[in-house]
Parts: sequence; C-alpha cells; structure tokens
Amino acid sequence: MFHRSERLFLRPAFPEDSAGILAAIRDEEVVRNLARAPWPYELADAREFAALPQDKRLPHFLVTIPGTGVIGSAGMGEREGVPEIGYWIARDHWGRGYATEAARGVLHVARMLGHRRITAGHFTDNPASGKVLRKLGFVPTGRIGQRFSLARGRAVDSVEYGLDLEADMDPAPFARAA
Repeated sequence: MFHRSERLFLRPAFPEDSAGILAAIRDEEVVRNLARAPWPYELADAREFAALPQDKRLPHFLVTIPGTGVIGSAGMGEREGVPEIGYWIARDHWGRGYATEAARGVLHVARMLGHRRITAGHFTDNPASGKVLRKLGFVPTGRIGQRFSLARGRAVDSVEYGLDLEADMDPAPFARAA
C-alpha cells in the first residue's frame, strides 16, 4: 500500500532501504521516544525493520521525500485490540510538519480500511508528539499509562489519546463525488 501527500510519499520498506532507515533513525533522541526500537540502533535492526511483514489491516510505511529518501516511518499497529498509530521523523527534519503530514496520511489510509477508532500515545517527556496528535484531532483520554521503551530499558509514563475516525470524517468530499 502507498500514500502520497503534498510533500511526502509513504511506502512499504524494502531490504535495500536498510541503510536509509539506519541513517534516519540512528539518533538516541529519536529512538528514546519509541517503544520498540533498541538503542543503540544498528544495521541489523534496520534490516529487521525493513523485513517486517505488512498486515493489510494495519500497514506501516517509510516516510520519504522524493529526491531525498527516507526521513522517518509512520503506520499502524495494535494495542489492546484497538488500532494504534505511531510515527518517527529523523531529527534533521523536525519542526517542518512532516510528522503531522505523515500521520494524517496514515489516518486517511485507516479510514479507507474501515477503521472507526484509533489510539495513540506519547511518552510524557516528548510533548512535541502530543502537539502533533492534537493537531490531528486526537483527544487525551485522561489516562497516563506505562509503556515499555526498549531503548530506555524500562517502562515510561505515556499520555494516551483516542480519535473517533467516523466523527472526524468530512462528508463533503463524498457529497461532491455523487
């Protein structure tokens, strides 16, 4: 599955992307904000990530800029039986709206796949991710949970969010298409 946004191309990872993945993520400030990435992050980890099978119901993507290459990743997983969105962007590309744009693309795909509700979270010491989630319409659930961070080697407080994809859907494009 692929998705094109205004500036980004979201696509599956291929084995030949391993070096690009490593170059983008090999930064402790990026990895420490992720649940499943180890630190230090090595080429073997990038190869393993590139080889992950795609779940047609919960796709994950490399975030690329045409002509630049891999700048991050965004996609869906599942937590407690509910689809969950996650993303990361290489530090060199922070502050340009790429995380919001990539996550918006994943939400578009989630709607196309028929998902009705999606969750997300961020570690409490990563408020920038919370800002991205709120821009996308996610609402804090009021719950602070514990989420294990492989890179940190311990459970970390995580602010939890939810988004009702049906309520957030704009019916106007469907009316114009009819």
